Amino acid sequence: MNKMNKTKIQLTLKQLNLIPKKSLGQNFLIDKNVAKKIITESELTNDDIVLEIGPGLGALTRLLVNVVNKVYAIEIEPQFCHYLSETFSEYRNLEIINNDILKTDLPIHNKVVSNIPYSISGPIMEKIFFRENAPLGILTIEKALADRIFSKENYKKISRISITVNSFMEPVSKFNISRNCFYPTPKIDMTVVKLKPRKNLNPFLLENESKKFFLKFIAGVMPYKNKSIANALELFFKYKNDYSFKKEEILRILRSNNYENIKVFKLKIEEFINLSKLFYSIKTK
Repeated sequence: MNKMNKTKIQLTLKQLNLIPKKSLGQNFLIDKNVAKKIITESELTNDDIVLEIGPGLGALTRLLVNVVNKVYAIEIEPQFCHYLSETFSEYRNLEIINNDILKTDLPIHNKVVSNIPYSISGPIMEKIFFRENAPLGILTIEKALADRIFSKENYKKISRISITVNSFMEPVSKFNISRNCFYPTPKIDMTVVKLKPRKNLNPFLLENESKKFFLKFIAGVMPYKNKSIANALELFFKYKNDYSFKKEEILRILRSNNYENIKVFKLKIEEFINLSKLFYSIKTK
């Protein structure tokens, strides 16, 4: 498959006796110019070790293996794995792993270049990027998700993913892709985002237990982003946690640590981290 187009994709799928699964986000890139732009944005070198999630029929794989030192392609569909093994049999720098990305022990890599399944974008982000020494990410994701990641100070768009991604990664750039660049045509718009790991990651995010609390904390308070910090925290600890704080106690803790009781959405990224650290330290005394 030297050239990508809808007809060849359809023919290959027919030969494999496969119908694209919406639940697995199996929408195949058919625009070679977009594929080249993704590769250019990735700034690849022959020293790079790349993780590709859900390579499908290899639209990006073919470009990757010709540039980098190693490509690990993780694909859940066995027939795609067989197809990729045959198509790229001459390449010694490609390893195809037939597994679920969320259940796979990740090989060492320094970049992730992927059209990731949008139905599991959040869990993939958490597994790959919410850690120390995270890779550079060049990802095709749902446009609405990309907008939230790049809108950490926009009240209407800021969300749980805005805070968590920006705590671990630095959004660098993005460009939109027409849904017509894929087959089958998805019902959502897509965007390619470039995410760079943050330098000097807050130490609170490095330990498993404190990181777990932070992610739970953000998931618990962001549904109340238009409430005051004290009200949001009271609700979080009441419904989402095994440790209860009364509102009066929360207000006292906030005052003694120089926090104003502002609306949750007005907090900066570092303030979210430090606030979760504060209540974690009290909770675990």
